[in-house]
Amino acid sequence: MPAVVRQALADASDSPGYPLTYGTERLRSAAAGWLRRRHGVLLDQANVLPLIGSKEFVAWLPTLLGVRPGERVIFPELAYPTYDVGARLAHAEPYATDGLLALGPERVPLVWVNSPSNPTGKVLPAEHLRKVVAWARERGAVVASDECYIELGWEERPVSILHPDVCGGSHEGLIAVHSLSKRSNLAGYRAGFAAGDPALIARLLEVRKHAGMIMPAPVQAAMTAALDDDEHAEEQRSRYAARRAALRPALESAGWKIEHSTAGLYLWASDGTGCWEQVRALAGRGILVAPGDFYGRAGERHVRIAVTASDERISAAVRRLQ
Repeated sequence: MPAVVRQALADASDSPGYPLTYGTERLRSAAAGWLRRRHGVLLDQANVLPLIGSKEFVAWLPTLLGVRPGERVIFPELAYPTYDVGARLAHAEPYATDGLLALGPERVPLVWVNSPSNPTGKVLPAEHLRKVVAWARERGAVVASDECYIELGWEERPVSILHPDVCGGSHEGLIAVHSLSKRSNLAGYRAGFAAGDPALIARLLEVRKHAGMIMPAPVQAAMTAALDDDEHAEEQRSRYAARRAALRPALESAGWKIEHSTAGLYLWASDGTGCWEQVRALAGRGILVAPGDFYGRAGERHVRIAVTASDERISAAVRRLQ
């Protein structure tokens, strides 16, 4: 855990009153400052909404937006399962496709994009994201962009849906979702935020107030400190880079091909067999990976391999692959 974050949490621990669902202005300003400083996004702090980790937001966004039963919630063919679950919680129709731009004129209330991707590490270029935004605005759809891995670009640099090169300077109909679990190692703190369209943020805030979706005040203070400090994030990024640099060639030498994986925390790998055969083969060497079909049928011949284990465990995996 970054020392600056732990200290901020401790200093704010005497917190007997109810915190604000909207978060402190100091927290919102830190989030807006980070977006501007690191990602070229110009955003008023009023258009930031803290989250109790980004996963709850992904799961409940269709419901919070009032997506109606039977309406389609669109997300990538290979995707984090919670996009599908969120659609089902709203009794909407989960619709996995990478052919969004080829769909007809039907009304679509919500489209998810995820760049860098979980599980593949694929980065969507600004040109593609511009087309998605234009398509959605023609149909009145909200675009929610899951950008939890945006600071972890390796061969490619990810771009936010809120960047002017993508959205033309207007955040209308757009929400970007960010997490500190990866950047700052804060998975245990449940710290994230959404930002974007002022009307959408205000609407979501009103519902979340009544639903009790409130980030604890000490975590708000810790998150503020984390967003203000880039040094610890660079240190964390260096850890991931070193693990990735060790694990990738070991997998390739052992017969796995790495696809996409130009960003993020995962290597999307295949040796040409079914994903469960690969899971068993690697488990036989004491290496645990996720089967690709967990993320959609298109992943049936791949596995997702994380670089989130400790340095010692990554080194052990490399030895076992050799």
